[in-house]
Amino acid sequence: MRVVIQRVKYASVTINGKVKSAIKNGMMVLVGIEDADTDADIDWLSKKLVNIRIFDDENGVMNKSVIDTGGDILIVSQFTLHASTKKGNRPSYIKASKPDFAIPMYEKFCSRVAEDLGKEIYTGEFGADMKCELLNDGPVTIIIDTQNKE
Repeated sequence: MRVVIQRVKYASVTINGKVKSAIKNGMMVLVGIEDADTDADIDWLSKKLVNIRIFDDENGVMNKSVIDTGGDILIVSQFTLHASTKKGNRPSYIKASKPDFAIPMYEKFCSRVAEDLGKEIYTGEFGADMKCELLNDGPVTIIIDTQNKE
């Protein structure tokens, strides 16, 4: 699994002109799934996500997690995170999982993050044409790939 975490002041996902999900302070997380991903990756990444200290403490130091701040999480599936650009100018998405594998993994990941966060998380809609809007706070943007844990 590959994620792009963005610390946000607000974020939303709109589908067919209707807002599906919106959050204020927290994280917008774009997630890409590949066939090599496992339930162990979901567990590891979920814990990392809710505990990563990217929010400012009272001294302006990034020393707090989304749990510590009471922030929200918006998770959006994004197969293009697994784009290969090695050959030519048209990206290949062959590494990204097909929906029959990716959808259950995405749903498990979202459920696990909600469980680890201790409250509801917000989502986009797998496979939909989504319009994402956000105000990146910092900006703070972090990429994590479960295939490179060490």
